[in-house]
Amino acid sequence: MSDTESQESGQLNFDFKAFVFRVISYWKWIALALIVFIYIVYHQNIRREFPYTLSSQISIQDDKNPLFTSNTSLIFNYGGISGKVQELVLNLKSRKHHEKVVDSLDLHLSYLKQGRFYKTDIYGAQPFRFIEADSAQQILNIPIKLSFTSATRFSLEIDFEDIKSISTQNFITKRVKSLKVTPGVFKKEFNLYDEITLPFLAGKFVLRPEYTLKKGDEYFIQFSEFNATVTSFNRAFNVLNDQNSPLLTLVLTNKNKAKIVDYLNTCTFILERDQLIKKNEFATKTIAFIDSQLARVKGQLTTNADSLNDYKRKNKIFDIEQESTTLSSKIEGLKEQRDALRESRVSYDILENYLKSSDDFTNFPAPALEGITEGNISSNVSQITALSVRKSNLEKSLKSDAAVFSDLDRQIKALKTVLFENISAVNKTIDSQIRSINGRISSLESTFSVLPEQQQELQAIERRYLLNEATYNLYLAKRGEADLIKASNVSDIQIIEPAKDTGQGKNTVNLNIRYVFAVFAAFIPFVLLGAVVTFFDKKFHAPKDLETATQIPLLGVVGKNETNSNLVVFNKPKSPIAESFRAIRSNLSFFYNQKQISGSKTVLLTSSISGEGKTFCSINIATVFALSEKKTVLVGLDLRKPKIFDDFGLTNDIGAVNYLIGQKSVKEVVKQTQVPNLDVILSGPIPPNPSELLIGDAIENLIKELKENYDYIILDTPPVGLVADAFELIKYVDTSIYVARQDYTERSMLDLINTKYNKKEVKSISTLYNYYDVKGRYGYGYGYGYGYGYGNYANGYHQLETKPSLWKRLKAILKLK
Repeated sequence: MSDTESQESGQLNFDFKAFVFRVISYWKWIALALIVFIYIVYHQNIRREFPYTLSSQISIQDDKNPLFTSNTSLIFNYGGISGKVQELVLNLKSRKHHEKVVDSLDLHLSYLKQGRFYKTDIYGAQPFRFIEADSAQQILNIPIKLSFTSATRFSLEIDFEDIKSISTQNFITKRVKSLKVTPGVFKKEFNLYDEITLPFLAGKFVLRPEYTLKKGDEYFIQFSEFNATVTSFNRAFNVLNDQNSPLLTLVLTNKNKAKIVDYLNTCTFILERDQLIKKNEFATKTIAFIDSQLARVKGQLTTNADSLNDYKRKNKIFDIEQESTTLSSKIEGLKEQRDALRESRVSYDILENYLKSSDDFTNFPAPALEGITEGNISSNVSQITALSVRKSNLEKSLKSDAAVFSDLDRQIKALKTVLFENISAVNKTIDSQIRSINGRISSLESTFSVLPEQQQELQAIERRYLLNEATYNLYLAKRGEADLIKASNVSDIQIIEPAKDTGQGKNTVNLNIRYVFAVFAAFIPFVLLGAVVTFFDKKFHAPKDLETATQIPLLGVVGKNETNSNLVVFNKPKSPIAESFRAIRSNLSFFYNQKQISGSKTVLLTSSISGEGKTFCSINIATVFALSEKKTVLVGLDLRKPKIFDDFGLTNDIGAVNYLIGQKSVKEVVKQTQVPNLDVILSGPIPPNPSELLIGDAIENLIKELKENYDYIILDTPPVGLVADAFELIKYVDTSIYVARQDYTERSMLDLINTKYNKKEVKSISTLYNYYDVKGRYGYGYGYGYGYGYGNYANGYHQLETKPSLWKRLKAILKLK
């Protein structure tokens, strides 16, 4: 890679070392940020309230009722134990289930006690209870303070601050209303058991057994919006279940252990209760249907019994004659066949009635299926059950308007239609058989015509009575079966491990990691700031930056001038700055010897822009040559912005301008200074055409005449970045010095001089790094390395500036005051 390419690459590359030292320079701000962030984290840690996590375990059993028939058992347990577990898991996670738990425990009401940093939930340990009025609206999300002035009297206080409107809720209807209040503090005294009837609070406080209150006790109660409370518990609740396992683990996280225990156990209790109610629902519906039929048949049976008794009493008939025994026996045989057919017909009627009156066919009651012998009907019942179970499972995971529900309803309806047709056909067959038997019975009964009329009428009454009695006994038996099934049902949920406070600790986490984040939070902004500033910073901060920005050799490094005068070499000859100028003088002498330049020697100083210390360097280079007993003249050719006169205490009334326009001779414009062997030629009055004056023959004549009288001629010229005057003067000098200042000169300012140097338009030129801070703005430790000074090894040879101690500076400030 060529030097030019290396230079351009150096400009584009990110200076990682400068970035590191720049970040280090922010150490005071970083330390302050560390203190602030660590303080914040510390106070957050000590205020952190950790929750508890407790659990309970239940098992889902496949408890089959031993009174079910084999077919019925299959219908009742359709889907197996796995499907039942998933159904109960969905119930446990449902919002409806958690609403029941929150409502039963009144968890929308919190009992609090003020701790060191926050209010602590004392659920289960509060000495009193608040019994809400059913129809009242209670204030939401604002703490209500109770300050006890005695064991039975307290002051109720609510701070409304600047609130003009509050939210209230009735926890029976769950209705939320807005209520206007007067801003400020509401305060009123009550006794325990007093009925409180405020617009935003209604109910009474009652003392819990085995608790006492004393003067000075302070507590808080706070109502939370019901839906928000349910949501918070639902999110903190979880159900753990291994695949194909009947064991469920209920887990809840909360800041109060007593609340967790009650919540989990109540959750299990409500699930068990609802599951058993649902399981008994089929038997309950069957019992209700049979009861309605029993009431009807019982009325008919009573009427027939009364008729039979009245007829016997009226006609004094107590025994049936022997000749009718055989005939009656045949008739009774036919009646038994008819009764069997009627019993079967009753079973089909029960099934048909259940299909018409019920909407849920997930499980069929046993009485509705006994006596069903038709294979097609049993098959269709099983299909309806399967479709209903599938629909029930999908309702827990899909929206109610999903297309699949319409399809399932359509299939169920079609199957019901087919069942009704099958039942109708079977009933017609049974009715036909009954009519046939009735015909035969009528034929046999006709033989009774030979019997006495009274006896025939008696037997007719007895037959009606026996028919109603058989029907009544049939329904009564069916009802007994349904009662037995309902009584023998047990819950499928078995509690393995109830929730219990066994001294479990809080869910503590290692909060010390927060301090690590605090350290990062303190460092990262300054690291980013340092990276951004370093990326966009194009100024020189060290001599090495100047060396990488140009191929022009570096002549020397001049330290930061801490004095108020530019005559540093003359005023403080033992200072590090004076020594750096002596190093520059040595390097110039080496150059002159290498180039074999004899006689008077010339040096031109320029820079990119004003303010880079060009004049300061010119004065001190001229001074260091003069102090070496060389006759030296400093010529101020910055005609637009003259400065030299002020440093030597001279007036700028006569100078180089006067000579260049032919007003004065060289002797008339030369002025002596307080520095031995050093004369100066000031720039003089500011001319209207400075560039034209510097390109004429007069300037060449001036330099020739000065060479006859001086050993060294130092030219202080304008900045080349602003005007081209300095380039016109380069041809008259032996060497040129380009001044760059630390933290001031930008890399791009050297583009012009670099271009001319690379094109060989400028020769014998060097750079000078000015105003260099030995310590470095960002921690650079260059000192006076590079061979341009003595650095820290100059102790005893340099007149070092030492700052007064902090104590001396404080004393000076106090004296000034």
